Amino acid sequence: MRAVVAETGRELAAVTEVADSLFARMKGLLGRDGLPPGHCLWICPCKGVHTFFMRFAIDVLVLDRNQRVLAVITPLAPNRMSPVYARGATVLELPAHAADGVVIGDLIEFLE
Repeated sequence: MRAVVAETGRELAAVTEVADSLFARMKGLLGRDGLPPGHCLWICPCKGVHTFFMRFAIDVLVLDRNQRVLAVITPLAPNRMSPVYARGATVLELPAHAADGVVIGDLIEFLE
């Protein structure tokens, strides 16, 4: 599944891994050496994330229930915590700087 900014058609990731079980959401990107270019992790449901015990920075897009961007955190360094967003529904984690240019209000589409 591809992650695309609807307004521009810009592809954020060609490969989207979905973390929608309790275990997958808890594990997230822990234990990895990095997130390859063109890959992302979509955490459903999620209102905020942390990078404790991670070895690399990530970009974070907090999405509402309509998949509109509520927050852009670029990059979130290791051993940090994002704010928790009450209206957040899901979070998209990307390699550092992959979300450069994404703005609040952008619609993120997930395409087969």
